[in-house]
Amino acid sequence: MRSTEQLAAANPSATPTKSNKRLGKHTHWLTTFLQAMLLMVLANFAQAAGNLTATVDRNKIGIDETLNLRLRYTGDESGGQPDFELLEQDFDILSRQQSNQYRVINGHAESFVEWMLTLAPKREGNLFVPSLHYKGEVSDAIPVIVTEAGSGPGADNRQAFLEVELDKERLYVQEQLLVKVRLYTTIGLHDIATEPLQIPGAHIEKVDEQRYERRINGVAHAVYELTYAVFPESSGELTIPALNYVAIAGRRDPFSLFNRNSQRLRLRSQPKTIEVQPKPDTYSGTHWLPAASLGIVQSWSQDPKTFTVGEPITRIVTLRAEGLRAAQLPPLPKLNVEGLKTYPDQPQQDDQADLNGITGSRTETTAIVATKPGDYQLPPITLTWWDTKTGRQRATQLPAFRFTVSGSATATMPQQPGATPDLIPGATATTAAPSVIQSNFWRNLAIAALASHLLWLLYFLRRRSVQPVNSNATKKQPNANQQARNLEKAAETGDPATIQQATLKWLRARWPEISASGLEEANRQLGFEELEKLQGLLDAALYATPPKPLNRQQVVILVGRLLKRERSRELNREIDKPLPDLFA
Repeated sequence: MRSTEQLAAANPSATPTKSNKRLGKHTHWLTTFLQAMLLMVLANFAQAAGNLTATVDRNKIGIDETLNLRLRYTGDESGGQPDFELLEQDFDILSRQQSNQYRVINGHAESFVEWMLTLAPKREGNLFVPSLHYKGEVSDAIPVIVTEAGSGPGADNRQAFLEVELDKERLYVQEQLLVKVRLYTTIGLHDIATEPLQIPGAHIEKVDEQRYERRINGVAHAVYELTYAVFPESSGELTIPALNYVAIAGRRDPFSLFNRNSQRLRLRSQPKTIEVQPKPDTYSGTHWLPAASLGIVQSWSQDPKTFTVGEPITRIVTLRAEGLRAAQLPPLPKLNVEGLKTYPDQPQQDDQADLNGITGSRTETTAIVATKPGDYQLPPITLTWWDTKTGRQRATQLPAFRFTVSGSATATMPQQPGATPDLIPGATATTAAPSVIQSNFWRNLAIAALASHLLWLLYFLRRRSVQPVNSNATKKQPNANQQARNLEKAAETGDPATIQQATLKWLRARWPEISASGLEEANRQLGFEELEKLQGLLDAALYATPPKPLNRQQVVILVGRLLKRERSRELNREIDKPLPDLFA
C-alpha cells in the first residue's frame, strides 16, 4: 500500500488546508450578508410600492343620509390624487378633504396620505363604492345598502329631515299650487345650502320664508319653511321632484382634523305628483282665469260730478285677483262713447306675495275729455272667472257709470291719420269759435311780428352795455330735466321716502331761488295744488300712526300733473325776467 504522504503528494486537493478553511468561512459570511441585503431591498421596494385601502363608517344608510369614505395611501407620496369620477356615478361628493401624516410607532416610521369624503347616495338599492386607483394601486370595492328615507337605523329618532306639503290634491291648468318645503331639526344646523325648486313646464315663484318651532311626539323641532307658488302651464301629471338640502351639524373646530366635531348632512325630500286638469268644457268665459277671488275697483282723479267740457278727468280701473299673476290678467275693454275722447296710459302690473301666494293686479289709467255737454254713461265691465274655492264659474261686474258734463261744446281741429293727440291731463281745450279765430289771426300775427322786432332790438342794445351773464341759467334746465325723470321713476316705486326726496331735489333744480328744506315750505312759496296734495299723501304714509298705505296710482297722477303745470308756471316767470334770460 501507498503511504498517506504519497497519496497527498499525488493529489494535493484531497486534503483541506488551513487557507481553504478560512476561505470557506468568508464565503459563507458573504452569502449571508448578500441574502440580508436582498431582503432589505425587497422590503424597501415593497414599501415604496405603497398600499391603497378604502373604508366606510357605515354599510347601510337611508337615501336621505350620508356616509364617510376614508381612502389611505401608504408609501412614497409625490402629489396628485385618485380619480373619483367612477364614485360620482352613484354618489354625490358633498365634501372632500386631504391630509398628509408622518408618525413613528415602536421605532417604526410610517408616512401616508389620507382623503376623507362625505358621500350622499343618488338612488336606493345595493350600491358599491367602486375600486379606486392611485399610483398603480387599487382599493377594494365596498358594498353599501341604501334604503328609502326613514327606514334606516335610528329613523324613528331622526335629528333632521325634510317635508314637502301641497295645499291641494288636484288643480286646473294655470291655477296656483302652494308648495311648502319644511326643514325639521332637533340639533343646531348651520351653512344650510338649499336647492331651489325647479319644475319643467311650470312657472315658480318663492312667496314666503319663515322660521318657527313645532312639537312632534312631544319633541321640540326648529322649522325652516319655504313656500313656493307653482303655476302649471299644461294639463297632465305634475311632479314635484325630490329636493336636496346640505347642512353642517355640530360645532366647527378649526383645530380639529377633518372637523370631527361637526357633521355634514344631506337631507332629501320625497317626490310628489299631482293631477293637473284641463280647462272645464262648461267654462264660457273669454279668458281662462282660475282664481281664489277677483274684483274690479274704479276711482277718479277728481269728483266726476264737476265734469266740464274740455277739461280732462282721469279714470283709474284696477283689476285684482288672488291666486293669479298680473301677467295672466286680461286687458279691459276700451271705451268708445260718442262725445268723449279717451287717452289711455300704459297699464301697470304688480304682483304681491304673502302666505296665500300671489295676488296680481292690473291698473289701467285713462284720461277722458268731453267735447260736448250732456249726460253720459260708461258701459259696465264684466269678467268671467273660475272660482277655485267652490269649483264653479262666476262673474264679477263693474256697474255702468253715469255722469253729466256741463259747459259749451268745443271746436276740435281735424287730426291727421295716425297722429298722436297732444291733449294731456292738465291742458285746457280751446273753446274759441272758428270765426273768431279766423278774424283775429292777422291781427295777432302783426302784433307778434312787431313785438318780436322790438324784443330783438332791446336785446342787442342790452348786450352791448351789460357784461356777459353767468351761464348758470343754461345749466339749470338739463339738471332740472334729469331730476324730473328721477321724480317720475321714484313715483313708480311707490316708496314715500324716495318720492319725497326726489320731489324736493326737482323743486330745487327747477327753482334754485327757493330756499326750502321740506315740501311744506316749498309749497308755501310756489302755491301748487298738486304739490299740496302730494305732500299730504306722503306725510300720511311717513308720519301717521299707523302709517296710511300710499296710493301709487294717485301719486303718479299728481306727479305728472305737477310736472306739466310747472311748465306753464315757468313760462309765466320767464316773461318777467330780463331780456337776456328770455333768449338764453
